[in-house]
Amino acid sequence: MEFNQQDNNQNSIISIENSLVQLNNIQLKTPCFISKSFSTEVEITNIADINKAALFPLTSQDDVDILIIGTGKLPRFLTGKQQVDIQQMGVNTESMNSESACRSFNLLLSDVRNVALLLL
Repeated sequence: MEFNQQDNNQNSIISIENSLVQLNNIQLKTPCFISKSFSTEVEITNIADINKAALFPLTSQDDVDILIIGTGKLPRFLTGKQQVDIQQMGVNTESMNSESACRSFNLLLSDVRNVALLLL
């Protein structure tokens, strides 16, 4: 699936196919973490692996108020405990399928929001 490029100075998603995500300047394999000016491949492969210890080094690279979690073809959701733990970091979360997550990330990024995306 292809997306429209938003801004060359931000990590807008251009396309996602199979396990590859194309950003403005880089291509990543999933799972990966993307924020406005930081991106990296990660070892978080399952929604059950998401916790404060795994997210803190990622979300501290940029100002992140909203974390969108792309869970593959089907939406999967965090447990209540996971949501509370992440909210204690000052980060709100939203889980959805990966294609919707990429579209939402680009939209919020173009709206100058402090958003990050975790694609599993």
